[in-house]
Amino acid sequence: MSSKKKILIVDDEQDILEFISYNLKKEGFEVATALNGKSALELSPKFKPDLIILDIMMPEMDGVEVCKRLRKSPMFQNTLIAFLTARNEDYTQISALENGGDDYITKPIKPGVLISRIKALFRRLERNGSTEGERLFAGDLIIDRDRMMVKRGEDHFELAKKEFDLLALLASKPGKVFQRYEILNQVWGSDVIVGNRTIDVHVRKLREKIGSQYIKTVKGVGYKFDF
Repeated sequence: MSSKKKILIVDDEQDILEFISYNLKKEGFEVATALNGKSALELSPKFKPDLIILDIMMPEMDGVEVCKRLRKSPMFQNTLIAFLTARNEDYTQISALENGGDDYITKPIKPGVLISRIKALFRRLERNGSTEGERLFAGDLIIDRDRMMVKRGEDHFELAKKEFDLLALLASKPGKVFQRYEILNQVWGSDVIVGNRTIDVHVRKLREKIGSQYIKTVKGVGYKFDF
């Protein structure tokens, strides 16, 4: 059985499919292509990709709708899906991420940068977010739930309980965009009335303590853990 990672590229422009396919195959990936969303939905169960790269603007069915339909199937609930599109409006990015996208990459992009993003997605899937007992390994951070301790190498970080709970929640699923209501419910609970400003303050304190590179703001939606 082949150990190559399998990538399905979906775009209605043949030259883009050929260009990306060529560069990914050079890196050792197994690649399949589809020219539209309908073909992608038909091909995906047969090809069983590890990653699907989706254009958004396509005839008949756009990439966001394709993503929504894929996520409804248990087979693709954990498959990586990255949008690669020329559209860079905030509302388009929000819609793509809210409907199950793991990453949003804007065209044009250099092949080397695209490959780096793809490899980062696979590292996230295979290594980050893995657990060992009550310890959570997220990038170069170790989050020990038993001891309420966070460390990076020899550095230890002292966090308040809500700061720790917030970090543990975001890091439990690297790349997932947690909406504000999810964060409020899971960290503060539905019985406690707090405002959005409370989340922002805790995120700011976390960034001050552990560094600003881990928690990313998704404008108008919420926050995600990345590296």
